[in-house]
Amino acid sequence: IQTNLALVCASVAWCFAEDYVLDDKPGLGRTFDGVGGLSGGGATSRLLVNYDEPYRGRILDYLFKPSFGASLHILKVEIGGDAQSTDGTEPSHMHYENDENYFRGYEWWLMKEAKRRNPNITLIGLPWAFPGWVGRGKNWPYNFPDVTASYVVSWVIGAKQHHDLDINYIGVTFTLLYSPSDIQYCSAKVLRNTLDVAGLSDVGIIAADGDWAISSAMIVDPFLADAVEVVGAHYPGTTTVMDALQTEKKLWSSEDYSTFNNEVGGGCWARILNQNYVNGRMTATISWNLVASYYEMLPFGRDGLMTAEEPWSGNYVVESPIWITAHTTQFTQPGWVYLQTVGHLMQGGSYVALTDQKGNLTIVIETMTHDHSECIRPPLPPYKVVPQNVTFYLKGSFAKISKMEVWRSKFDFTTKKSFFFQKQDPLKLFDGSFTLNLDVDEVYTLSTITTAQKGSYPDPPPSAPFPKTYKDDFNVGNPYFSEAPDFADQTGVFEYFINLTDPGPHVFTLRQVVVERPVTWEADADQTISVLGDYSWYVTSDVYIETVKTGGVFIGARVDQGGGSVRSAKGIFFWVFADGTYKVTGDLQKTNVLAEGPSGTRAHVWHTLCLTIKGDYASGTLNGSPLWNTTVTAVPNNGWVAIGTSSFELAQFDNFSVEAQ
Repeated sequence: IQTNLALVCASVAWCFAEDYVLDDKPGLGRTFDGVGGLSGGGATSRLLVNYDEPYRGRILDYLFKPSFGASLHILKVEIGGDAQSTDGTEPSHMHYENDENYFRGYEWWLMKEAKRRNPNITLIGLPWAFPGWVGRGKNWPYNFPDVTASYVVSWVIGAKQHHDLDINYIGVTFTLLYSPSDIQYCSAKVLRNTLDVAGLSDVGIIAADGDWAISSAMIVDPFLADAVEVVGAHYPGTTTVMDALQTEKKLWSSEDYSTFNNEVGGGCWARILNQNYVNGRMTATISWNLVASYYEMLPFGRDGLMTAEEPWSGNYVVESPIWITAHTTQFTQPGWVYLQTVGHLMQGGSYVALTDQKGNLTIVIETMTHDHSECIRPPLPPYKVVPQNVTFYLKGSFAKISKMEVWRSKFDFTTKKSFFFQKQDPLKLFDGSFTLNLDVDEVYTLSTITTAQKGSYPDPPPSAPFPKTYKDDFNVGNPYFSEAPDFADQTGVFEYFINLTDPGPHVFTLRQVVVERPVTWEADADQTISVLGDYSWYVTSDVYIETVKTGGVFIGARVDQGGGSVRSAKGIFFWVFADGTYKVTGDLQKTNVLAEGPSGTRAHVWHTLCLTIKGDYASGTLNGSPLWNTTVTAVPNNGWVAIGTSSFELAQFDNFSVEAQ
C-alpha cells in the first residue's frame, strides 16, 4: 500500500517499482556485532578531556548514551606507545621496562565513561606503536614476540585491576611499517597463549586489524586460525575476499570512515554501514575516529562522528554521522542476526534487515548517490541511484507484523535543507507488505523497536578562537589526567611532574619523559614537541635541561606541521643547549639556522626563555636579558606554539605563558 510517507511520483519515468521479500524461513545470515568509534591512532580525543561540565558529559551522551544519539555498541582505543600515531602521541603505561603506570593518558577515563553510560559496550585495545624498549633497539615490535605479548597483556590486566574494565578484544596490527610476515603471525599465536596463561581466554584477538592478508595464512595454519577470533580490515571499500569468508570467522571493518564530517561524510557513513554487510558480510564497522577532538590543522581534521575541538569555548557540533549511526544502533544490539534476504535496491542504494529472533525486526535503507557519499578511501567506482518505489513483503515469522516505527534522514544538497533522524508517523502494514517512494540521498529505518529518541541538549556556547592570553604554572598536586590542558604532544610525552629535589618555585612542572626513540608507526621527529593554540604569539617558559653537555630544549611559535608530518615542521624555534649555546631555527630539524651564539645555559639550572614575534621580526630573551633578534622570512605566518627537546631526553618546563600579538 502507499503510506503517508510516500513521495508522489511525478511521472512513470521518475519512479521505478520493485519488490523485495524479507523472510527468515530460508535461514538467517551472520550475527551482528555492532557499530563503534575509535579513540586514538592517535590522540584524537586529546582535547575532549579539557572540556568543562556540563559540556563534556553532553558530548559523551551523544556518543554513548543508549537511545539518545549515536548509542555506540563498540569503543576501540589506542594502547598508547609514546609515539606519533596520526594526530599526536599517546602515553604508554610502560615508558620503560621496569615502569608500570595505569593512570596515564585519558583512554582509561573514556572507557569508564562509555561503560557508565552503556554497561554492555564492547571494549577493544590496539597498539599503534610501542616504547623503544619493546623493540630491543630495533624499530620493530615482533623480533621478541614474548616481550610484545607481555607488554600488551599487562595493559589488559591493568585495565581490570585499576579500573575494573573488562577488555573484550585486542587488535594485532600488521599495517604500514608492520607488513605481514610469518614472525608477526607467530606473534598473534604468542599473544593468544600469553592471554590464556594470564587467565584471559575470553579476550578475543582481532587480526590483522589492517587488511585481509592474514586470512590466507589462517586457512593453512590451524593454530593461527584458533588464535584469531575476528578477521579485521581497515577501509575495505565494503568488500571482502574469498579467503576471509572461507575462514568462517567474524569479519569486521575494524577501522573505517576517516572522512570529513560534513554531509558528504555523513553520506559515506550511511552507505558503508549498510554495504559493509551487503557486499562484504562484515558484521561490525568502527569509525576512525570517535570524536574529532584535536586541533583542526592537524592531519584529517574533523574526521570524527562529531566535532569537539574547542574546550576553551565549550563549543561542540553534533554532526550528521551521529544521527546516521542512530539509524542502526538505536534499533539493534550486538547479538541480533542479519536476514539472508538483504541486498541492493534495483535502482541504487541498499537495504539490510536484522532480527533479535524474538519477533523484532529492523530494516535500514539507504539511497546515497555516488558524489554525495564518497569516503576518503578507497576510491569509489561510479554507480547511479534514482528515485524509486519499493515494496517489501514480510514473510516467515514477520508476516504478522502490523505496525513499524519509521525514522528518516534526508541529505539535501540542492536547497541545503537537510534533516536527520526525524521521526515519522508509524507505518501500518496490510497483508505483511508496505510500499515506500524513495528519493535519492535518504536513509530510512523501519523497526518494531519503539524506544528510539533524538536526544538533545541546549545549544553549546558559540565557537571562539583560542584565548589570546594563556598561562599554566602546572601546579597540580594530584592531576586526574597526566597531560596539561590543551597541549597536544606530537613526538615524546609531556607529563605533570613533582620535582621533589627542588624546594623552590619549581616543585610542580611539566616533564618530557621519553628517553628512547619508540618503535614508531608514523615518521616521528628526532626531537620531541608538543603544540598548543592557533595564533602568532609572545611565548615564555621556564626550562630545565636534565641531560649534561648534549641536552637541549626549545620554545617555538608559528609551528605549521603535526601528526605524521611533524618531522618537517617549520616555524620559529628558540633553542638553548647544555653546552652553553643557543640557536634560532626556521624548522624543527634545525637545518634553517636564523641565529646562533653563546648563551651560558647549562643543565640542572632553571632558565627563562621568551620568544616574541611581530610580523617578520622576532627576538628572544634569556633570563630577562636580550639574547638575539632577527628578521624572519620563509617561515609560516601562523601556527601553533610549542615546547620540546633536542632529542628523546628528560627535560622540564614551568610557568608557561603565551599572549597573542
